[in-house]
Amino acid sequence: MTTGIDALQTTLAAEHAAVFVFAALGGRASALPPSPMRSALDAAYAVHLERREQLRTMITADGGDPVASEAAYRLPTPLATAEQIAAEALRVERACVTTYAALVAATTDAERRWAVDALVSTAVGEAAFGGSPEALPGLGTA
Repeated sequence: MTTGIDALQTTLAAEHAAVFVFAALGGRASALPPSPMRSALDAAYAVHLERREQLRTMITADGGDPVASEAAYRLPTPLATAEQIAAEALRVERACVTTYAALVAATTDAERRWAVDALVSTAVGEAAFGGSPEALPGLGTA
């Protein structure tokens, strides 16, 4: 059984990856004409960066040592078109939704409320990258 601190650490690791990937996607998208997707990438980057910091704080408050990020993360290739960039952004958001669903299951009280908010926000944010609503986001029921 996963403990709350383990789930927080797993979620932090996912956010480290999301921050890295969204930064890279934003860089790739900067070569494209201005678009709503570019704005969505900027917004997603900011949200994941903030959540990463919140998770570090939560883990430290629970007496843990926050897991460090990897030196780098693998990006798919190619990432040259708006469609390819949006597809990767959607993949990252869906991975985070799944991770947040696990965090909801493993936590209680204020941490669970925070995880539910992050789950819902991320699931709704998928639409900016072509995602469709799911009845139970993060549970693989689509």
